Amino acid sequence: MTAQNIQLWKPTAKTNSIKSFQSYINQKYNLSLSNYDELYKFSIDNIASFWESVWEFCKVKSSKPFDSVIDESLSIDKIPKWFEGARLNYAENLLPKRDDSVAIVGVGETDKMKKLTFKELANLVGRISAAFRSSGIKAGDRICGYVPNCPESVAFMLAAAAVGAIWSSASPDFGEMGVLDRFTQISPKILVSVEGVIYNGKQHDNLAKLKGIVNGLSTLEKVVIIPFVEKVDVSDISKAVTMDDFLADFPDQEPVFEQVPFDHPLAILYSSGTTGVPKCIVHSHGGILIQHLKEHVIHGGLTEKDVLFYYTTAGWMMWNWLLSGLAAGATIVTYDGSPFKPAPSRLWELTEQLGITAFGASAKYFQALQEARFHPNKKYNVETIHSIYSTGSPLKPESYDFIYASIKNDVLVGSITGGTDICSLFAGHNVDLPVYKGEIQCRCLGMAVEAWDDHGKPVYDIPGDLVCTKPFPAMPVYFWNDPKGEKYQGAYFNQVNGVWYHGDFLTINSATGGIVMLGRSDGTLNPNGVRFGSAELYNIMVQFHEVADSVAVGQKQGDDERVILFCKMAEGQEFTEDLVLRIKSTIRSLLSVRHVPAKILPIADIPYTLTGKKVEVAIKKIISGQTVKPSTSLANPDSLQLYYNLPDLQN
Repeated sequence: MTAQNIQLWKPTAKTNSIKSFQSYINQKYNLSLSNYDELYKFSIDNIASFWESVWEFCKVKSSKPFDSVIDESLSIDKIPKWFEGARLNYAENLLPKRDDSVAIVGVGETDKMKKLTFKELANLVGRISAAFRSSGIKAGDRICGYVPNCPESVAFMLAAAAVGAIWSSASPDFGEMGVLDRFTQISPKILVSVEGVIYNGKQHDNLAKLKGIVNGLSTLEKVVIIPFVEKVDVSDISKAVTMDDFLADFPDQEPVFEQVPFDHPLAILYSSGTTGVPKCIVHSHGGILIQHLKEHVIHGGLTEKDVLFYYTTAGWMMWNWLLSGLAAGATIVTYDGSPFKPAPSRLWELTEQLGITAFGASAKYFQALQEARFHPNKKYNVETIHSIYSTGSPLKPESYDFIYASIKNDVLVGSITGGTDICSLFAGHNVDLPVYKGEIQCRCLGMAVEAWDDHGKPVYDIPGDLVCTKPFPAMPVYFWNDPKGEKYQGAYFNQVNGVWYHGDFLTINSATGGIVMLGRSDGTLNPNGVRFGSAELYNIMVQFHEVADSVAVGQKQGDDERVILFCKMAEGQEFTEDLVLRIKSTIRSLLSVRHVPAKILPIADIPYTLTGKKVEVAIKKIISGQTVKPSTSLANPDSLQLYYNLPDLQN
């Protein structure tokens, strides 16, 4: 049994959401599909029938039925239309009931807690959407949020969707320039923000940055400020009103949902590229709704009995994924603040208190828990949890061991992967499959994902480029300010004609059907023509506790390249020749001699994006002689300066 085939968990229930959906398909089409592999093959071989079944099984609410699902004769690069003729609204589907069950619990570092029932949330959405309409907002207008992850932010997003306006958000950890780089491109009419946030135990003023942002957005007609920390004086902010004043003339009311086509724009997300201005990626009402319903309801088995938590900000696509849990009737938990304040126990106190059933965070969070030697199951009741989700970067095999040993031994660990580009998943969790150490459980239903070699051929058990060969509803409808679609085509389809080229490097395990993500394709290491992913080295580096973090990149050497491994040392630890020798020896024995870096060097800091992704490509460009202008998506842009003109790399 290889390291990749070590089974850590298997489902025991006789029935689950995947089996129920499989039975639905069998009955509807008179089939006898008996397992997930057969169901998956049906889903990618019969995409119209499959997605029609998802619509029906998940009970998508529409005011007008669709005339057709998709023209299956069109290839993915033609960006076919989905569910033409249908009229629906994303927000209406996220408010499936009007009872006193809890829709949102808003929490943070303090004991302050806010709960909204489905009835109260619908009422708030009704009031905000009425205020939007009174302010002249109509379908297609842009409303931006510079907001924390809180119930009010959710309500404003749903109200924008109810009107048919387009929502776009950034979190308060973005600097002024980072916000303007995004929002100036889309010309918003209304900006929603807060006066401040609490992070790391301290109150951080947001008004100074907000003032600069408002002055930089010439199209703004109104600024609405949510008093998130305390009551606020908005007189110094141009065109600003408080949330209470904005809603003063709009009493309790049921929301009116604009009925829009399936592909009507819902939200604009931004590429996390590390250089240049972010691309504005437009996602649709229907595409996000049906894709998230498939992932939450079918793959994850979420119901109205669930409490879904994901540690995210409003500037990350996982915020949108969290919100869609409402469509399953589940309670969602919005958390704003540090996950380690006032102590590493904070999220686990809430898990016990709120009865969280599906818990999600970044892979980096679980690694940080392990490094802090914090074991949630020793102090807190985690019995309500049935699923733990992780994304942002590959979940290391050691993190799987940590979760099962220190959080819960009977839990579905759903490492999931997708991206801002699709605001959903290519591969992820599955309630009907085992969990294998270091692997994502499966390719998701309806996602024709393959690993391709350099010759454009599908491969198994060896690394390849992630491609998707058939259309799916959550493809962006277009890029903003890209009237001819040239940026869109260039982003996904110019690399390999006729398929979606995602830019990730992966291995598909032929024995388990699982996925191992190996990093970005443009950051793939290729010494002497041997390709491998940086994640293979990172999985080794976790053994060296004197190294706090590491980054592996290729440095161009004529027509070839050599691998450089940078090590950020843990506090109080020294970088020594002995450490270098031990690292090389371990990599050689556990991987191969071809994986051994040509040089291993110390570095004071490693660049990350604001969403917690390690930046490799910018470093690769710098050490290969290029000058890189840092993107505003970087959390620590000054760190790039550390990689210029390094003497050890001049020979």
